[in-house]
Amino acid sequence: MQRLVFVLVFPLLWLISRLPHKLFYGFSDVVYFIVYRIVGYRKKVVRTNLRLAFPDKPEKELKDIEKKFYRHLCDTFLEMVKTMKLSKEEVEKRYAVQNIEVLQEVEQRKMVLLVCSHYANWEWNVSINNYVTSKGYAVYQKISNKYFDRWVKKVRARWNTVLLTQKQAVATVVKNYRNGDLGVFGMVSDQSPQKHRARYWTEFMGTTVPVINGAETMARKMDLAVLFLKVSKVRRGYYKAEFIPITTSGSDTAENEITDKFLRLAEQQIHEKPEYYLWTHRRWKHRNSVPEKFKNPPK
Repeated sequence: MQRLVFVLVFPLLWLISRLPHKLFYGFSDVVYFIVYRIVGYRKKVVRTNLRLAFPDKPEKELKDIEKKFYRHLCDTFLEMVKTMKLSKEEVEKRYAVQNIEVLQEVEQRKMVLLVCSHYANWEWNVSINNYVTSKGYAVYQKISNKYFDRWVKKVRARWNTVLLTQKQAVATVVKNYRNGDLGVFGMVSDQSPQKHRARYWTEFMGTTVPVINGAETMARKMDLAVLFLKVSKVRRGYYKAEFIPITTSGSDTAENEITDKFLRLAEQQIHEKPEYYLWTHRRWKHRNSVPEKFKNPPK
């Protein structure tokens, strides 16, 4: 069944990837109408999340953010499909990497954890490997359909980025550390961890939730550098990325310092243009089951 679904869907994805950009984004408008107006994909989740994150905003403004978000969501998914055909020159034009010297200076001395959130276009982050002087890795979530998983890995590895699951990433970081090998590990770090595995709960967009602190754990134990990747949407189909240092010496940071800095940077990004965050993600689903010791965390 998995193979049948892939065989039926893949030709459409191939065709979409080859559409000229004007038709491509016109098709995205059609997908938006279906996803938002007809299907109403995760509307309840999006509205709940927006009200939690922006309790003081009027309903009219939240509705405007919601509509813009769904348009952007459709663009983002299709832009991942478009990656199948994007040349190196075209992705450099549409995903402008700024202050690359910040990353290159650090990666010559230490392994780097490049953390980001589900904001703007995280799919094209893998193109940063075009500028990396050491080896580039990207952590991804495995897809249950093995054929689509294989396809997504192939698409995301277009620019020689090595794709790793979370478990593989930890093992690879440890191996590189022991062997003295350098590398840049890109990871999206704003997911909601499984509640029973959460070791740290704190405020994110005004609500106490469990947070992933795997990057911090590795950085503090192995003295790694951590940079925040801030991606902004310039206009439709065009993005810019900049590197913001969180620490160049993980072992010199206090407990939760790296995680807290990442969260504040992610929040700042969301407040600037909230329509470009992934609001369909159930990021705040554990908000009503905060352990007693984590209630009222310091800001």
